[in-house]
Amino acid sequence: MTGPVRAVGRALHFPFTGTARGIRKATHAHGAGESGLGKLIELHAVNGAGDVMITVALASTVFFSVPTDEARGRVALYLAITMAPFTVLAPVIGPLLDRLPHGRRAAMAGAMLARAMLALIISGAVATGSLELYPAALGVLVASKGYGVVRSAVVPRLLPPRFSLVKANSRVTLGGLLATGIAAPVGAGLQAIGPSWPLYGAFVIFIAGTFLSFSLPPKVDSAKGEDRALLAADEEHLHGPHRKEVKRPGLRTVGTAVTHALGANAALRWLSGFLTFFLAFLLREHPLTGESAAVSLGLVAVSAGVGNALGTAVGAWLRSKGPEIIILTVVAFVLGAAITAAIFFGAFLVACLAAVAGFAQALSKLSLDALIQRDVPELVRTSAFARSETLLQVSWVFGGAVGIVMPLNGYLGLSVASVVVAVGWLATAKGLLSSSRHGGSPKARVA
Repeated sequence: MTGPVRAVGRALHFPFTGTARGIRKATHAHGAGESGLGKLIELHAVNGAGDVMITVALASTVFFSVPTDEARGRVALYLAITMAPFTVLAPVIGPLLDRLPHGRRAAMAGAMLARAMLALIISGAVATGSLELYPAALGVLVASKGYGVVRSAVVPRLLPPRFSLVKANSRVTLGGLLATGIAAPVGAGLQAIGPSWPLYGAFVIFIAGTFLSFSLPPKVDSAKGEDRALLAADEEHLHGPHRKEVKRPGLRTVGTAVTHALGANAALRWLSGFLTFFLAFLLREHPLTGESAAVSLGLVAVSAGVGNALGTAVGAWLRSKGPEIIILTVVAFVLGAAITAAIFFGAFLVACLAAVAGFAQALSKLSLDALIQRDVPELVRTSAFARSETLLQVSWVFGGAVGIVMPLNGYLGLSVASVVVAVGWLATAKGLLSSSRHGGSPKARVA
């Protein structure tokens, strides 16, 4: 009798244990398990799932629950109370975390635990309509971006043998995207039960992430051989006390390729923030032909997600081949898509623009990673990732702010987006082409 009972038990558990084993096998493949990268992939998946739960709850409370005009005012208030202070706090995150190289696991765990506690606060606020929602949402935003900065700095410490940084970041990003895709419908289902339920789900997920953070290898906390990076293009741009000879290497010592690539990525990140808010209101007021507002937003969001996933996959395949040319090509492609969508504004072209922007953002970020790996000395590489990630997050915030104040006119909005992307492309094209011709810094090394 015991045998059949055990067989039935194994059959009932297999869908869960089998899936868990499959996920573990995929995340730990090619040496990622031995190096600790597999655990970071799993942690980032938990992070993505928790963030999307909170996003579902906030979007339903701030955006979907009221008429468009009132929703626009609510989102403007949300931006003013949360993202405006964040633009001041974000530049401090990178330098602050530079001072905590021995506490990276604790910093990631702290970011998880903070969001777990804040999710409970928001769950009460969405039920009562309390203003506690806004400062708690700001705290979630800061903790999320703080986690992102630390995660970028940790990846170089967990590279398996013969693994490029581009491939490692691609795996981590794909893990987060897959978890987001799974958690989003689960969050929507919890939202149907009650407005607080997605936040309860986020609480459970982030508590799990808190413990998972400490499962990362101890070498994550090692700062041996590291130093801080400066986001100056070269020594001629240094003034005052920095004008004297500085012994520690920084981004100024490796030419302009990284800073130009960072500028191009900032333009794409600005576009992402802009499209997120602008299209959210535009499609709510003027949905795609024959579709409801919710379906229209869903189609555009899925298009952007698919494009992002494809860009990440292509980045892993290309690795670090010609990163300057890749960045210039994808930004030019986005510019063409934005101009086309602005001139011939329509449902199909809007979805295409979202997909192209998602693809380009993922691929250009991976190419930026390749340039940092190639041109930035190992002494300051983790610091460079922290500071570049902070700048990109601030760019997204500014793009979102412009998207919320723009008139709901598709032609006008996408024309403004085209101009910004064009300026970003033109400002970086010459420097990136020059760097590509010269092959980067004299001490270039591509893993």
